[in-house]
Amino acid sequence: MMQQYLRIKAEHPDTLLFYRMGDFYELFYEDAERAARLLDITLTQRGASNGEPIKMAGVPFHAVDQYLARLVKIGESVAVCEQLGDPALSKGPVERKVIRVVTPGTLTDAALLDDKRDNLLMAMCTEANLLGIAWMSLASGDFRVIEIPREQLATQLERLRPAELLLADAEEFEAPAGAAIAIRRLPPWRFGYDAALRVLTKQFGTSDLSGFGCEDMRPAIGAAGALLDYSRSTQPCELAHITGLRVERESAYLRLDATSRRNLEITETLRGEPAPTLYSLLDSCSTTMGSRLLRHTLNNPLRDRTPLIARLAAVGTLAGDDGAGPYAKLREVLDDAADVERITARISLRSARPRDLTGLRATLELLPALQEILAAAPSPRLTELAAGAAPEPTLRGLLERAIKPELSALVR
Repeated sequence: MMQQYLRIKAEHPDTLLFYRMGDFYELFYEDAERAARLLDITLTQRGASNGEPIKMAGVPFHAVDQYLARLVKIGESVAVCEQLGDPALSKGPVERKVIRVVTPGTLTDAALLDDKRDNLLMAMCTEANLLGIAWMSLASGDFRVIEIPREQLATQLERLRPAELLLADAEEFEAPAGAAIAIRRLPPWRFGYDAALRVLTKQFGTSDLSGFGCEDMRPAIGAAGALLDYSRSTQPCELAHITGLRVERESAYLRLDATSRRNLEITETLRGEPAPTLYSLLDSCSTTMGSRLLRHTLNNPLRDRTPLIARLAAVGTLAGDDGAGPYAKLREVLDDAADVERITARISLRSARPRDLTGLRATLELLPALQEILAAAPSPRLTELAAGAAPEPTLRGLLERAIKPELSALVR
């Protein structure tokens, strides 16, 4: 069994390995000492290797999420190794395999994520004085790139607040004071343009990136390729929900330097607290998806007035001249909506649980009422949203037939 453990551990040398044994995830040797210190769990000894006692520590499998949450919050990564075979039928050690690697920037489990904040993984690649930045929310499938002068890095870090940053080994970087960013160093070849182009075109099923408008953004493509390749290495399956790449242009948003953002207390006070801020005052959203979109909108104020005018007109229509518009009915429907954005990502990653599927089913049942309210409101933007809320009877019927009334905690 220890030979099996050491072979798997050698594949994840810089990561804590949670090794499933019955009802516990066990850690051994240096991992056990480190986990005991970080999680305040008991460090024990059992057996011997080369004449030395084997140090070990463990956490119960049914409570693993809370331990994972504590570790990623302080910037640690964890490889989760599960038992795949049946112990009763196995000769020798039961088959085990790392099914996922949990890192601060690649979280998708509902128990590990902040409902109202995007969890971003970022990568950066330098070419001369130009900095290519790519970032992704694996929990939603949003994947973006931008190119900026290197001196504007602090501004972008304050705007995006990534949980984890990927850098080439030789890249010079000093994290801003107070920034809680887990730094991951990768070999420089993973940021190479040709390798990145192959990774990205394979993911999107295209021959080039011209359709995304970034074919001439060499450092940004290098960062995006490294980021996508790293993300794929942490998951047990293909990232089917990552279907495209969006290019952000610095000129599209109002420029706010890091100091101005902090002083404005948009989403965080000067003391680092979540309230009172502009965001905490405005956030009365019915869904967590709305709260995340509001946070993004406040942190990325648009310069183009056209979408702002359309948005304001839609809000005015919902409110009505006398405040008796259809917004109250809309809120009543949305109050029962699940976080479809993150549920669909977990379905793509094959980590969805029965509760996710029933939440999706319940939200699909709301679509006819949602579409009716939006279609009746005389606003181009609301009409567009109504078209996007078309019912899905086939999927809804499948979910109704396939899911039992009394749910299990896990799909087995």
